[in-house]
Amino acid sequence: MANIVTSVCCVVLAAVVVVYAQRRSQQGARIQYARIGSDVTMLCGSLDNDTSVTWKVNGTDVKARRREEGPWLTLMEVDMISNGLYSCFQNSDDQRRDQITLRIGLPPREPQVTCRSNTYPKGFYCSWHLQHPTYIPTEFEVNVQHNLKSLEVKRDEVHKNRCHVKFPELFSTFPYRVNVTAVNALGKASTATSFEESSMVKPDPPEKVVARPIPNNIRRLEVTWSSPSTWPDIDNFPLKYFLRYRPLIRDQWQHVELSDSTSHTITDAYVGKEYIIQLAAKDMEVGTWSDWSVAVHATPWTEEPKPITSTTEAYVQIAETTPSSAPPSAKPRVGVARGGCSALLCSSHILLVCILLSIMWYVTSPTSAVHYLGQPSPWG
Repeated sequence: MANIVTSVCCVVLAAVVVVYAQRRSQQGARIQYARIGSDVTMLCGSLDNDTSVTWKVNGTDVKARRREEGPWLTLMEVDMISNGLYSCFQNSDDQRRDQITLRIGLPPREPQVTCRSNTYPKGFYCSWHLQHPTYIPTEFEVNVQHNLKSLEVKRDEVHKNRCHVKFPELFSTFPYRVNVTAVNALGKASTATSFEESSMVKPDPPEKVVARPIPNNIRRLEVTWSSPSTWPDIDNFPLKYFLRYRPLIRDQWQHVELSDSTSHTITDAYVGKEYIIQLAAKDMEVGTWSDWSVAVHATPWTEEPKPITSTTEAYVQIAETTPSSAPPSAKPRVGVARGGCSALLCSSHILLVCILLSIMWYVTSPTSAVHYLGQPSPWG
């Protein structure tokens, strides 16, 4: 077991050393950029034109289509596979003379630019992106003008492709002109566009949206929310709201527009159906609607079902608690003996008693005893 652990540790240590060495080598290497599909020529330091050298890429032989001439290495029609660390060694002493990190990419195209104010009336922000990747580091230069004056631009600390600008004045009729230039080692491209103040105003969605059932109301839902926390002055610049809701069983939304309110009661919900609810916000006077808030779900109040009694229990309960519709008759029914016995059975009992009494009387009578003694015995 100890040998296995030792071997694993040695392998990991060796890998770390290799990575560290490569990074150290790359730090000392100069960077050369090339466009995809072009031919790239690299020179081994400042060696003379007749110096014989050997080239390697990432520590291995160069296998790409190439042309070598003295200290020069030309790669033909490079692509992304050509990226790497190229090293050259002088053949006379086998010493490394130079290192070049080759980065393959593309020049930028015109960036897409949008500007929006979610903190009206404090300011607005502009963001941009490239529709096509460049594969190499690309920087952006931003310039914003209003009424022929350049405005201060503050780059966002989190989003590298975003900047913030304060409004120099409110309700201005002059447009804001924004120019964004993308620049990298292979070229640059610019986009210039203009925005009206009113068109940039777009709040963030409402927050803390909650939907609750209303007790004892099977078709109502109470919806509450808060204005977006990024909106700085809700008192002087109030928002209006747009609420949409639908049951999950349907695709069609129902809509309600609300002015300066952060609650609403839905009164036409389907009984017992789960609903999905969202809200959007907009300045009362200018701008556009926000995106929809995060969807919430709710179901109207339903009465809890009562416990179900079994059929046998129900029958026994009815039999024990239901009174008779009429009192029992005082006269016995014909053919039914009172006391619970039939007429035939009672008559048989009376006849048997009479016979037994007759026998007892005959046996105990003196006359019958003399007559019996005077008779000859049947056994002689």
